[in-house]
Amino acid sequence: MPKEIIFNCTEYETRIAILEDRVLSNFYVERVDERSIAGNIYKGKVVRVLPGIQAAFVDIGLERSAFLYVADIYNETSGIDFFTNGDDDPIEYEEGEHPEQYTHPIEDILREGQEVLVQVSKEPLGTKGARVTTHISLAGRNIVSMPTSYHTGISRKITNEQERDRLSKIIEKLRPEKHGFIARTVSEGKGEDELKGDFDYLAKLWNTIREKGQHTGAPGLVHRELSMTLRAIRDFYTGDVERIVVDSEEEYRKTIDFMDNFMPYTKHSIDLYKNNIPIFDHFGIELDIGKMLNKKVWLKSGGYIVIEETEALCAIDVNTGKYVGKRNMEETILKTNMEAVKAIAYQLRIRNIGGIIIIDFIDMEIEANRERIFDALKAEMEKDRNRTSVQKISEIGLIEMTRQRRRKSLRDTMCETCPYCGGRGTVKSSTSVCYKIFRELEREAVYDIAGTLCVLVHPEVAKLLLENENNTLKNLEKRLGRKILVETDNGFHRENFEIIPVQ
Repeated sequence: MPKEIIFNCTEYETRIAILEDRVLSNFYVERVDERSIAGNIYKGKVVRVLPGIQAAFVDIGLERSAFLYVADIYNETSGIDFFTNGDDDPIEYEEGEHPEQYTHPIEDILREGQEVLVQVSKEPLGTKGARVTTHISLAGRNIVSMPTSYHTGISRKITNEQERDRLSKIIEKLRPEKHGFIARTVSEGKGEDELKGDFDYLAKLWNTIREKGQHTGAPGLVHRELSMTLRAIRDFYTGDVERIVVDSEEEYRKTIDFMDNFMPYTKHSIDLYKNNIPIFDHFGIELDIGKMLNKKVWLKSGGYIVIEETEALCAIDVNTGKYVGKRNMEETILKTNMEAVKAIAYQLRIRNIGGIIIIDFIDMEIEANRERIFDALKAEMEKDRNRTSVQKISEIGLIEMTRQRRRKSLRDTMCETCPYCGGRGTVKSSTSVCYKIFRELEREAVYDIAGTLCVLVHPEVAKLLLENENNTLKNLEKRLGRKILVETDNGFHRENFEIIPVQ
């Protein structure tokens, strides 16, 4: 299926759309003032060690301290002088010992004030700081360098055993001693010369990082990951990409230079978009972006799914909607659920929804049908670049799954909490507000012996008070022996009101 990568680059944000057969398959956005820090390497200072949860907080110069879990210190980290404090000797693992054999508690490894070289593995999300690791990984075009590891590996998406064996031999031949590497999926079929270019570049990059790290004060930035445009070229450009279209002349030149320097063996077609029509409008992408934020997503058959994102998890509900089927209910439900599987996998990817996901499929009586839905969803999620785990469908039609959360979801990037409802998604009805006003008027009358009470409210509430609830208002006046006036204020929130005594 032919692919196109479309770049919309402005001074305030970069948007990237990947089209497969002219259909939007992936979308990424990054604002200048919210640039991603994932992959950045910092020299941090340990500010607190927490033995109770085997973790530490590390100051890396951001608003919130980063979180370093003990497993992110041990796993695949060996022989590197990451943990230093002034003139203290570096803590090193013995050569030949596997780091995962270590069971030292975190308080024996880190202490407050200690300096440590870390890489951001997960962006700050909500109230949580970034998650960091001492397991440094540097991505090249064809390989990933792991200078803190001895391990080598081949992408699981390369399934041919002969090809895996060939790549393993090349890596073992080219890699420096005590240095780990992983061959990426795009390395399939690449020759030794092509891979050697990546090895040489990443080796120089790591030497530069180590040298800069020695002269950088803590907390401080040691290495910044590539810009979003160049990361996309490095990570998403494959042999089936027919062309790249960029609407910024500056980014166009950077892209050309990057590909000439780091992907010289790759044939590429890069076009500079010069049309007056905005590039995303020209390719029909802007309309699709607007739909990505809708809770309800319609299926072709007439069914639909509802996506509800919360701070802790995402809930997805499947409904038959307008679809009534042709033969029987079980067949109708199965078809709707099968159609929903592809839509759900697509929406999770396009919206970048991560964490815990609960999917409420329509209940199916036949066990074999439930298995078909589970197998179909699992197969669809295996295509996802993010790591996923899908659990068996339950008796009541629920599937629990997780999707690796690498960065903010599209909703969190493009939206903010509603200042009107405070994020509830609902507001009190005008009737509820009216009844609350009646109760408050009775309380107010207790403290003020005489005089008129003026109620200042939203126009919709005022209309209800003076029309539907007019009799209740008059009866309240008689019971309290007070005159009650109703005034409107367009600036009022519908749930807010003010009672003012008037002498």
